[in-house]
Amino acid sequence: MASPAPFSRYEFLIAWRYLRARRAEGGVSVMTWISLIGITLGVMALIATLAVRAGFRADFVDTILGANPHSTVYYPPTQIYNELTEETYVSPGTIADYDALAAKIAAVPGVTRADPAVRGKVMATQNGARGLGDVYGVSAEALKALPGVVDPQRASGNIADYDRGVAIGLGLARTLGVGVGDRIQLVSPEGAQTPVGTTPRIESYEVVYVFSAGRWDIDEARIYMPMAAAQSFFNREGVADEIEVFVGDPERVDDWTPQLLAAVGERGQVWTWRDASGSFLAALDMEDDVMFVILAILVLIASMNITSGLIMLVKNKGRDIGILRTMGLTEGAVLRVFFLCGAFTGVIGTAAGVLLGVALALNVDHVMAALNALTGGNAWQPEVRGIYALHGELRAWDIFRAVALSLGLAFVVTIFPARRAARMNPVEALRYE
Repeated sequence: MASPAPFSRYEFLIAWRYLRARRAEGGVSVMTWISLIGITLGVMALIATLAVRAGFRADFVDTILGANPHSTVYYPPTQIYNELTEETYVSPGTIADYDALAAKIAAVPGVTRADPAVRGKVMATQNGARGLGDVYGVSAEALKALPGVVDPQRASGNIADYDRGVAIGLGLARTLGVGVGDRIQLVSPEGAQTPVGTTPRIESYEVVYVFSAGRWDIDEARIYMPMAAAQSFFNREGVADEIEVFVGDPERVDDWTPQLLAAVGERGQVWTWRDASGSFLAALDMEDDVMFVILAILVLIASMNITSGLIMLVKNKGRDIGILRTMGLTEGAVLRVFFLCGAFTGVIGTAAGVLLGVALALNVDHVMAALNALTGGNAWQPEVRGIYALHGELRAWDIFRAVALSLGLAFVVTIFPARRAARMNPVEALRYE
């Protein structure tokens, strides 16, 4: 008679009966439940953590790209020696032919927009309140192309009125206590040149648009001003400070750097959003790897309980193993029976962990809202983390990693007690029965 194929139906039936321990074997049942719950919680924590980390990175990148250029092209200041006066002075890195350069950059394949801009720092004041402002002088078309600024659900005012005023972030508006229709004063140290030196320039502008870009640091300082008004305010008549470049795939923005450098010439330099936030993104990636390792250790600890439970099961089922061996069960069949006992625990615990982890990841914003309510708003501080809310982003790769890790560990730790049961001598098992 031919031997049954491995993992036959009877092997599954025996393994399932062994897992359903009787009351007299309550110790085995308790260990099985401990293993099951431990694996469930470990997988749930792993999936939820990976989803939260992925969601945080996605929100962080989206808020950066929603209100900032993907790349910035500029000319650095240069030192020029005047032979007549034998003096060296610094020439500002401005762009005189900015329209032509912007058109040349926009012609680069893959570049979607190229907009000249004027940049400057100011102090914004209103009714005794003060705040530091980061001014971007851009055209109305360039402002309307920013998805993080043009969002009717997080903005007030009419962006069509941009040419007769300024657009400011919601945080700065709260600091100054102003809204749409109010006026703010902007103070710049780069004012008019007089015989006694440079005097600060103070101008008053109407707030026509208040936006929230989703990032605390942008909302607290960002001011958008029409290009012509910014040129006049910062003494940049006829020039621009930089060209803001937008590409089709921001995640691959570095691929366009050589082409942009070729377009702007030798003195030109390119600063991408990855250059500005690359260290933070690298820290996020490192934290993701560390968190995965830590949670993988927790899953391993939970899986080790399977070994303890199976060792107790093998000890309690010594008589049954001896009878099965005398009836003709091979060592391989016994090994597979007890392997299936541990595998059942791992599979059920992993499946339950996946369901709970997915549910937690999909509702992480509600969980954070509850924690904020319990802690008085200290569970999530936007001024520390940059963004206002935390969302989970489930990725198939993360779920696959969690499932593969849990099942792999559960199967590996099951092999040792299963081999011990398979190598048990039936004569020794039945000697005292």
